[in-house]
Amino acid sequence: MNDYFVEEPKYNDETFRDRFRSPKSLFLKIVADIKASEEWFQESYDARGKRSFTALQKCTSAIRQLATGNPPDQFNEHLQMSQRTSRECLQFFCNAIIKLYGKEFLRKPTRHDITRLYAAHEARWHFPGMLGSIDCTHIEWRNCPWEFQGAYVRGDIKRPTIVLEAVASNDLWIWHSYFGVPGSNNDISVLYTSPLFQSVTDGTAPFCPYFVNGRYYRRGYFLVDGIYPAWSVFMKAFLFPVEVKEKAFKKLQESARKDVERAFGVLKGRWCILSRPVRAMKKPMISSILYACIILHNMLIKEDGRAISPDWVSDPPTQVPVPENVQLDLRNEDIHHWLRYDLVELVGSLGLEFPNSDEQ
Repeated sequence: MNDYFVEEPKYNDETFRDRFRSPKSLFLKIVADIKASEEWFQESYDARGKRSFTALQKCTSAIRQLATGNPPDQFNEHLQMSQRTSRECLQFFCNAIIKLYGKEFLRKPTRHDITRLYAAHEARWHFPGMLGSIDCTHIEWRNCPWEFQGAYVRGDIKRPTIVLEAVASNDLWIWHSYFGVPGSNNDISVLYTSPLFQSVTDGTAPFCPYFVNGRYYRRGYFLVDGIYPAWSVFMKAFLFPVEVKEKAFKKLQESARKDVERAFGVLKGRWCILSRPVRAMKKPMISSILYACIILHNMLIKEDGRAISPDWVSDPPTQVPVPENVQLDLRNEDIHHWLRYDLVELVGSLGLEFPNSDEQ
């Protein structure tokens, strides 16, 4: 309390944010919400009449484990908390974060969100209809059981990992996350099991068409790298561009696609438990840790005022009729090539200048 939470603490707000990865006001709000909704974080007395740890102590233990990735007993000398209690703090804290804030900060883009994303990405990258960038990253599993390591180890990584698929916008907000596929799979295998387009196939996706180069398109698209297929909802760069405008489009697409890579870097850099081998024994606990980190990541983007669509405006409960050939429409290569052609023409008409590779 004297270090951080009294009127004149020992450490200032900058040091608090560096160690707790969030402003003090946001952290105290999270503690108050968790304390009000979760009985485990409320103060009580045991059979000896000894008072339990406060919600501040329990949340401090959990947030420091997420921020540093250190073992549960790393801060026991400071918090006077056993290893078992620290591990329980992390588990209950992550579950409470998902329960309280998951509906807002793990939401799919609504019509309001998609409109804001269209405008922001067109202004920044000159790509109308762009929803974000999609890619996969690996989370290392330190205590993976020996009988499972054959499925979770890949030849180029050599360690058990679990794959995270995510979609991020230019503000690094993560709009889609799918976690749990064994690390031996590649990005295509993850895509075929992902619920990324489930709202499209069941008719609950918002209808947000757009125009590129005077041509009408029904659905937004994601920027992808070369391993993904040429679907109508993906936008790939040219493998070997020839014309000047194709080269300009390739450089612009590769620059914009780095949004998801930057999001992965910020997520793992801020919550170091994801950049180090996760010590949890069970896979559901690792999932809870990951989704809690994503929620806190998005909360900090909103708190700092950098979110493209900070306000959560839910769509009315309407259902768009699903065409019979929706799967064929999603995987239509002709639409992909027409869309790329129109984007190339649009980028070429802007007259953007890029330095040559020799000058770089």
